[in-house]
Amino acid sequence: MLPGRGRCIVTSGVVDAQAIDLRAVQRRVDAVLEEFLAGKARSAAGRGHPPEVVQAVRDFLAAGGKRIRALLCVVGWHAAGESGDATSAVRVAASLELFVAFALIHDDIMDDSASRRGRPAVHRVMRARLGEGERAERLGAGGALLVGNVALMWAQELLHTTPIEPGRERLVHGLYDAMLEEVMYGQYLDVMGTGRGADDVEAALRIIRYKTATATIERPLQLGAAVAGSGEGVMDAFTRLGLPLGEAFQLRDDLLDVFGSPDGACAPGLSDLREGKRTVLLALGLQRADLGQRERLGHLVGRAGLEEREAAEVREILEVTGAREETERMITSRYEQVLRVLDGAGLPSAADRALRGLAVRATQYTA
Repeated sequence: MLPGRGRCIVTSGVVDAQAIDLRAVQRRVDAVLEEFLAGKARSAAGRGHPPEVVQAVRDFLAAGGKRIRALLCVVGWHAAGESGDATSAVRVAASLELFVAFALIHDDIMDDSASRRGRPAVHRVMRARLGEGERAERLGAGGALLVGNVALMWAQELLHTTPIEPGRERLVHGLYDAMLEEVMYGQYLDVMGTGRGADDVEAALRIIRYKTATATIERPLQLGAAVAGSGEGVMDAFTRLGLPLGEAFQLRDDLLDVFGSPDGACAPGLSDLREGKRTVLLALGLQRADLGQRERLGHLVGRAGLEEREAAEVREILEVTGAREETERMITSRYEQVLRVLDGAGLPSAADRALRGLAVRATQYTA
């Protein structure tokens, strides 16, 4: 349930002269990634390593992505009162993008997702190189697993080679390690829970808290603040901010995957329904369904060969039971909670404005 297949949330650039230029931040993060991977490509060529490993990671990162974790990391640095040389924060932010590549590549293997960011998933690309059949499928998944592992190793390398002021490294590295552990536990709950207790809203929210609220929002913000040597007040504010914003972010992503966006920029998808993802949206639908509707949801959701006409039936049930409306209400409630946290956090104005803008873009339909 790692967010990312929604594909329809973007970030903006300069708002005014005092605002954080998020597009410039993204360009700097991408430049660090490209320089790092170019070095890895040269090293691979010099040692005779397979060049397609570096290329697979490069292609994955080049396919897009919201870079929300990287942006939040640098915003967290600004929130701690920094405004000078952000090089260290940008490098930690770039490391987060390699971590995301690892997590999503593995997520797609476990879900057997066909695509990611509009391109074939890495394990499908690897499988295609080996031909057809069960053996090609198994080896393709194994190859992608190793590519993901390499991305994680490089994320750690980029982190540990980032110059951080003495006395701050331990906290930065500790927060990063905590994020890794939380994501692994969340992924485990997601994988082992799929298809069981699908009407348990609290269980679905628990997975979101591990996999999205911490790794997507709270930890990136805290990592940036830790690089800047932030005090406990800012760290606590990011904890209180991370849970509601992370939950709203994932709830929106779940709605996008099933229903698309009203403006048509994001088309309805089939992946979550075919995988039987343990989402809050589905849990609410099952809770509110009558016996016939519940049987239909049980029959259709989780079918690998689910067709569009059958998905339309699922969407109708989620509409008429009020599951979609309730999910929207939950998003609004959490967005309002985020605003209350920001109102009382006393963050520097540029960081405050950036976080409010990112909160809007993370919780609303945008093209």
